[in-house]
Amino acid sequence: MEFKKGTHIFKAHSVVDDMYYIHDGCLRTYYLDGSGKEHTVQFGIKDWWITDFTAYFSNSKAIMNLEVIEDATVYAISSADKEYLYSAIPQTETFIRKKLEVAFAAFQKRILVSLSQSAKERYLIFLITHQHIVKKLKNYHISSYLGITTESLSRIKKELYNS
Repeated sequence: MEFKKGTHIFKAHSVVDDMYYIHDGCLRTYYLDGSGKEHTVQFGIKDWWITDFTAYFSNSKAIMNLEVIEDATVYAISSADKEYLYSAIPQTETFIRKKLEVAFAAFQKRILVSLSQSAKERYLIFLITHQHIVKKLKNYHISSYLGITTESLSRIKKELYNS
């Protein structure tokens, strides 16, 4: 499937039938809180899986939105097709499992960084971890991922680049 920048593949409260393997492009999942503030949960780039994993694995409605940040080509796999592939071609189970293990480890590291690091430290870690996509992202994407305001991100950048 091909998607243009700005497309929402799904929005919160919709049914999530598919998990997406990114061939190229950049996507993000984000959560809108009760006040309408965006909280970016994940960025996805080439060779990554992305979806609302809670909805996908539990057959429930989405709690997040999936947005295309840069034109993207993705492969969608439904839960039923995934199970069929596991049976028909056992190597696909290993391939998908290994990709999901890497994603799970990255989520866990992100949680630990969010709980234990200052905003400046989180930004510096973000720059290292996401150096290959940082130029594709808008400041509000980065700040919502880091859990800070765009103004705080601007102050941090000013402090880092003017010293």
